Amino acid sequence: MFRIEYQTQRLSLRFFMVMLVLFFFQTALGLLLSAQHIDPTLLAGTLNFNVIRTQHLNLAIFWVLCGFIGTILFVGPLLSKRELASPWLIKFLFYALLAVVAWNLATQLLAQQGIAGWWMGQPMFQEGLEYLEAGRIADVVILIGFAILCYVVLRTFPPVSQWNEIHWGLGLGVLALTLVWVFGMFFVERLDVQEYFRWYVVHYWVEGVWEVIHISLVGFLLVLLFKADVKSVGYAVFWGISLVWLSGLIGNAHHYFWIGTPEFWQFWGSLFSALEPLPLIFCFWHIYLDAHQDGKPIPNMPAFAFLLGSVVLEQVGAGILGFTMTFALTNVWSHGTWVTAAHAHLALFGTFGMLGLAAAYYAVPVMRGAANFDQRLGKLAFWLVFTGILGLGFAFAIGGTVQVYVYRTLGLDWFGGDVAPAMLIAKAMVPLFGIIFTAGVALLAYDLLTLGLRENTAASAESPYPAAAGWGRPLSGWETGIWLLAMWVFGGVITLGLLSFNLDTVQQGSALVPYIMGGTGYPGLLLATLFFVWRFLHSLEARGHARLTPLAGVPAPAGTA
Repeated sequence: MFRIEYQTQRLSLRFFMVMLVLFFFQTALGLLLSAQHIDPTLLAGTLNFNVIRTQHLNLAIFWVLCGFIGTILFVGPLLSKRELASPWLIKFLFYALLAVVAWNLATQLLAQQGIAGWWMGQPMFQEGLEYLEAGRIADVVILIGFAILCYVVLRTFPPVSQWNEIHWGLGLGVLALTLVWVFGMFFVERLDVQEYFRWYVVHYWVEGVWEVIHISLVGFLLVLLFKADVKSVGYAVFWGISLVWLSGLIGNAHHYFWIGTPEFWQFWGSLFSALEPLPLIFCFWHIYLDAHQDGKPIPNMPAFAFLLGSVVLEQVGAGILGFTMTFALTNVWSHGTWVTAAHAHLALFGTFGMLGLAAAYYAVPVMRGAANFDQRLGKLAFWLVFTGILGLGFAFAIGGTVQVYVYRTLGLDWFGGDVAPAMLIAKAMVPLFGIIFTAGVALLAYDLLTLGLRENTAASAESPYPAAAGWGRPLSGWETGIWLLAMWVFGGVITLGLLSFNLDTVQQGSALVPYIMGGTGYPGLLLATLFFVWRFLHSLEARGHARLTPLAGVPAPAGTA
């Protein structure tokens, strides 16, 4: 019978459903922002750009956290071979999450009136710090929520003596998730000190704690999807986490370049930040190995497609694009521009968002008993959001290159109307690719929200899978390495393009070198990414048609304890 093994796994379903709703509204706000970029007067005075941008960013964080929590709650019993501890606390956590989301959306509107709710020297409603806009009231509730998640996970896990590397990764991850949040819960009047501690939360969350949770969850999802060897995956998880913390702890210093901290951070931040892509390359390579260990058809292609997208965009968005702007001599130009927005969108949605969607496509069919669900909607949704986010990254990157030259090199006036016309083509591309992305989001939200509830319309004879020739032939390790090398070569071109802004010829008014470098590097990188994922998935589909068999949301694979 197609069912889950542990009933408390069903508690994850509500978090996945809220994830989808928040994701849809966050995307809708992104479309509105793209329209305001073209016409800044749109809704001015009613819903100002800065308020909508804050809501867009906060909803992104909330829905990614919903995905994390849902995935952890689903895999926790499988890792521990027992039910989740304290189900009532998980239900409380869910309603607390809904309350915080509603409270945060309401209080951020007060920023438009300049109301922070100061009391006892602390902003109770909203504090205006990017990524940490929530006021102190929401901060306390969020801290309690993280503590509940940490308690549930650690109480569910077996004794420490029985932990494997995935247990350690998730255990340390949820503990650090709680502790690091404390650094964002106090107000400091000195701006440089405030920024210093703000980046403790933002960087150590995204490039430390979230990465640890991400690597651990990707590892266990590979175990579930491919029956991969737990010890082999655990080895990859161990080295991935070790490299993340080795590089990321001091790599945080690339955020200290221009906030008034000592100059020595420019050297150390550049050095250790340059090492941060190493664990991402490790994770990238391991997903290839696990997907090709047995040559069997993939029973759940949407789940694997989003998982592959997560790992690849982690490599491209967080790794390569992060690397291009991590040096002081490139960051001096890129920080605070659309170049950073390209990195942020690909890294945040690509790495963490796609992981939650992959887990949802794995877990929801199990919990809804949809053994033979129609995978065509999920696959189409993947290609829409994947193409859309790559297009958005391209638009932001090209617009950012123009922005750096016109605004920072020539010193033309932002508010005087010099910069906006120069970026107009890039600004027009954002809503274009945004519509493609939004269509994919709407499709996957519909698919997952109704999966197992609507009539199964999967045809008995779906369109034939590609032959194992051409793009459908088996993907070798050598070819995978060549694709990865090509991505990094284009990343090198982008880095040289940003460095070229330091040249005297560019400073004197010639944009030829950075424009050629950017115009070659960005489309080359993103097209190589698109074609590699197409090649990877095409080769897997060529293994033959496979119906969705009972997934390993049922008994835990051997060796997971």
